[in-house]
Amino acid sequence: MARSRKKSKAIARSIATERINYLFELAGKEHSNDPARSDRYVSLARKIGMRHRVRIPSELKRAFCKKCGSYLVAGNNSRVRLKKGCIVVTCLECGNIKRYPFS
Repeated sequence: MARSRKKSKAIARSIATERINYLFELAGKEHSNDPARSDRYVSLARKIGMRHRVRIPSELKRAFCKKCGSYLVAGNNSRVRLKKGCIVVTCLECGNIKRYPFS
């Protein structure tokens, strides 16, 4: 019994990662037409990740604001600057600042 449960959890997690990636693809395509819908796709992807305890990949984590949950597009609703070995991303909707180091 334990093996089948373990196997079904693994299958559910792999499906969850596929859905998360697909929702972020949709959010990227839809942002120019309807930014609210892309924000909804991001919130759905985050809920799926939390429910199935799946990490969102780091390149996708940088694509949304953790404070307000909006999908970030550089130049449209976010500002990207390079300062002292850091990438500084500012959300223009809520003002939240994220810093990512680079070498």
